[in-house]
Amino acid sequence: MGFLLQFARGPLFRLCFIIMLLGLARILFLDFWGAQKVYRRAGDKKMPWRLIASRTFEWVFPVKRVFRNRQVYSFFSILFHIGLIIVPVFLFAHISLWKSSVGISWPALPYWWAFWLTAATIVFATLMLVERLVVKSIHSLSRGQDYLWLLLLLLPFVTGFVCANLNISAGVYQFLMLVHVLSGDLIFFMTPFTKIAHCVLAPFSQVIDALAWKFPPKTDEDICATLSKKGAPV
Repeated sequence: MGFLLQFARGPLFRLCFIIMLLGLARILFLDFWGAQKVYRRAGDKKMPWRLIASRTFEWVFPVKRVFRNRQVYSFFSILFHIGLIIVPVFLFAHISLWKSSVGISWPALPYWWAFWLTAATIVFATLMLVERLVVKSIHSLSRGQDYLWLLLLLLPFVTGFVCANLNISAGVYQFLMLVHVLSGDLIFFMTPFTKIAHCVLAPFSQVIDALAWKFPPKTDEDICATLSKKGAPV
């Protein structure tokens, strides 16, 4: 068990993390490559940068937008995402691993902040899962991966919380810690290949959306010719 844990924390973690970085970099490169091709061919090259910036800010910090409907679920989702980002990055144990591996570190959360943020993340993720199951409007829009991702994201939080705060035997601790690390590695590995990739694409979605409407010159004529409607009255 000790060897597996060291392997999961060391070589496997580094491999999964590199795959995640390369996968996300590939997605960004392909998106920006496609965007510049669209912009180069566009007839109208004017971009509403102020509107794009405003909409991007709303997407990154969606407080107003998400409360227009499904208020309860949106509230749970926002709090869940806050914990999901802050706890793994600023947990003291995680920072210590980074320092021992690559020699870099940053300020950590105080213990009680980490404790309550982790507990809150578990609670809100569980409530989101229950809502997906019982609320028809949300259940009808949910796919299998939506449930699987919530469960997978819950796993390292639950196992880490138990290992850090409960009095358990050494064998149980090692097993739960192995599950904790392996689930984290799996999340890193799967990120570029699933919907979670939106974590890096969201800030650029409004630019891509604006560019999508920048049709090349004479596009309307080509469409009419394709539909055999060229010269037809409007």
